[in-house]
Amino acid sequence: MGKIEAQNIDLASFKHSSVYKLDDQYWFQEKSDSFAGQAFGLEVKEILYHVNSEYQDILVFKSATFGNVLVLNGIIQCTERDEFAYQEMITNLPIMSHKKPRKVLVIGGGDCGVVRELIKHLDDGVESITMVEIDDMVIQLSAKFLPNMAKFRNHPNVKIVIDDGFKYLKHLENQNEKYDVIITDSSDPEGPAEEFFQVTYFKLLANALNDKGIVIMQSSENIWLNIDYLKDLLSKAKQVFSNVRYAQCYMPSYTSGQLGFIMATSDASNPLCSATRSFSPEKEAELFKYYSKEVHKSSFILPAWADRTLNGSQ
Repeated sequence: MGKIEAQNIDLASFKHSSVYKLDDQYWFQEKSDSFAGQAFGLEVKEILYHVNSEYQDILVFKSATFGNVLVLNGIIQCTERDEFAYQEMITNLPIMSHKKPRKVLVIGGGDCGVVRELIKHLDDGVESITMVEIDDMVIQLSAKFLPNMAKFRNHPNVKIVIDDGFKYLKHLENQNEKYDVIITDSSDPEGPAEEFFQVTYFKLLANALNDKGIVIMQSSENIWLNIDYLKDLLSKAKQVFSNVRYAQCYMPSYTSGQLGFIMATSDASNPLCSATRSFSPEKEAELFKYYSKEVHKSSFILPAWADRTLNGSQ
């Protein structure tokens, strides 16, 4: 494929189910059956790129207040303004909970934000990073329109595999390839990504882990949208892993302003909710904008009703 360039799309004539005109402004509106009854909107200044790839509808637009925005199948994946919160948390919660996270596998993550965060740990234990992304178009568009996220996609310690993440893990069932940390940075559980939210997937993750290995995945929902779904997802993870925890982070561009993570390991002695390793405050300030050892711990503290539902007997 040739070099990606902005398409210079006329906003007034652009047709997309998520983009509409209101008075003198154009708006992107995120709606989904997963969070019926509410929506999230951003003012659109420019349509940078739109394509239906082999796998999904991909839209990139410049917003009025959140910078460039990547949208897959009508759902915001990241914005320049707040992407660091999600990327830092989904990466550093497991990395800082593992004593020696040498070998890391990323499933999905085509915007390469997780890879960027992992590169920060090359001098602190991480030696190799493998990213398995099904849609190369996401990587190419991120390189063009989200360059701060995708800047390490060609790093010598990074191996990018264009493949279905589920099939990749299935292939590992008969291999000796094992990882210390596996990060599932998938889209929401619709279409091909639905496989990433089933017991079978947790079993594949467990098979691909070294002893004391840790997995993390975005949970798609948060406590305000569909807590019963979260409870069911935690139950599925607990069928495979003996140590399962739910954490959350604040993301203004995600519906309800929050997103959750499920972190799991078969190592019952690992607290997960407090970092096994830590940096000095000065080093933390140099490396991170959102994550810290205090944020690590506090992200597992839920409001009382949510804690009772997810971690109690209800």
